[in-house]
Amino acid sequence: MPPDNEPSTSSDSARADAVPQRADSARADSECADSERTDSARAGAVPQRARYAGLFRVPEFRAVFAAHVLSLLGTVVAGLALPVMIYAETSSPLLSALTFALGFLPNAVGGAALASVADRFSARRVLVGCDVFSAACVAAMLLPGAQVALLLALRAAAAFVQPLFTGVRAASLGAILPGQDAFVLGRSLLRVVAQSALIVGNAATGLLLVVIAPRTALILTVAGFLGSALILQTGTRLRPALVRAAAHTRGGTRRLLADPRVRALLLLCWLPPLFAVVPEGLAAPYADALGAGPVGVGVLLAAAPVGSVAGELAVGSLLSPAARERLVLPLAATLLLPLLVFVLRPGLPLALAALCLSGAGLGYTLGLDRWFFDAAPEELRGRALTLMTAGLMSSQGLGMALGGALAEAVPAHTVIALTGAVGTGCVVWNARRVRRLQPVHDRPVGS
Repeated sequence: MPPDNEPSTSSDSARADAVPQRADSARADSECADSERTDSARAGAVPQRARYAGLFRVPEFRAVFAAHVLSLLGTVVAGLALPVMIYAETSSPLLSALTFALGFLPNAVGGAALASVADRFSARRVLVGCDVFSAACVAAMLLPGAQVALLLALRAAAAFVQPLFTGVRAASLGAILPGQDAFVLGRSLLRVVAQSALIVGNAATGLLLVVIAPRTALILTVAGFLGSALILQTGTRLRPALVRAAAHTRGGTRRLLADPRVRALLLLCWLPPLFAVVPEGLAAPYADALGAGPVGVGVLLAAAPVGSVAGELAVGSLLSPAARERLVLPLAATLLLPLLVFVLRPGLPLALAALCLSGAGLGYTLGLDRWFFDAAPEELRGRALTLMTAGLMSSQGLGMALGGALAEAVPAHTVIALTGAVGTGCVVWNARRVRRLQPVHDRPVGS
């Protein structure tokens, strides 16, 4: 839920500040040059083939990682405490479920509306603004007598800016970490931590809510976001925006989407997760059909994230950059195939194994990150990663909704099997496009 908001200025204020802005720009250029010299001198800190442990030798990455952990604390606690609080006040399952849904639904609109901000303002200012805005939204939820409508609106506002935060943070890793392989592993490590937080954090928050009230738990959320903002403000450099003039950013999104290669890579990011989340959305009815109860629901929800963490760590730790790129298309094209076993309505052990194996295929994203980093123009990289994040989050919400709607007429196990078949066909079709559009010099040997 980490969000952002850039304060707007009036035209009079902008004119009055014109000279100071030019001075600030000169200082920013100087600071950027110093930063580039420092980064170049530090490039040896992470070897050409980066390792996860080597990333922590870069002080700025340590700050970004620590801030990520704190903002995740806020996201996980709020994501569970707020629906519990609303249900306790209203006894309405619909409103409780809507609170969960509002963590996904505004992402597409927010990503499209705020994408241009990613490259027009310095990354540090955007990220700090995101965390402060998130903290303000959650703090407003604690106001005495806050109505449910206000709580839902604040939840939607925080989700609206989440793609901007995630996209800008991803783009900033390109400047913080020396070498594209280090960038890939940095992105991977942040995803692994996020998936691990989903596995462990929900259970820990559930236990926490036994001891303290949901409103009290939300105070931890505010503290998490403010702590993240403080770390980013003090632990990262102020680098100038990639694009400073608004005129240069007009049509940037259209320019990205007009590139067939960028479009194909975006689809390669969005399509597999769109189908892969369907079993999570149907965990409750499938567990009920097996008679597995709430415990069955919990382990079914955890299976794919466990596989995803294992797959990313294995691909990132054991394979060279070239090997990761060779596996992008094969892994993406086959990761949904284990879902076909659900046509047999498997018992819990086999179902868990299939979901875990499918999740492990998401290790294809490491090589994809490298391709996308190369394909996106440098001056639009923040915008490109914001669009990627918005589409990824929205596709997952859409996948859950479509799977649930289909399960109204078809048994859950049949829906999951159909997901595996149809999803594989769609991903294979797009993988062929990616293969055709990939520049020859970028194609790994033997791909």
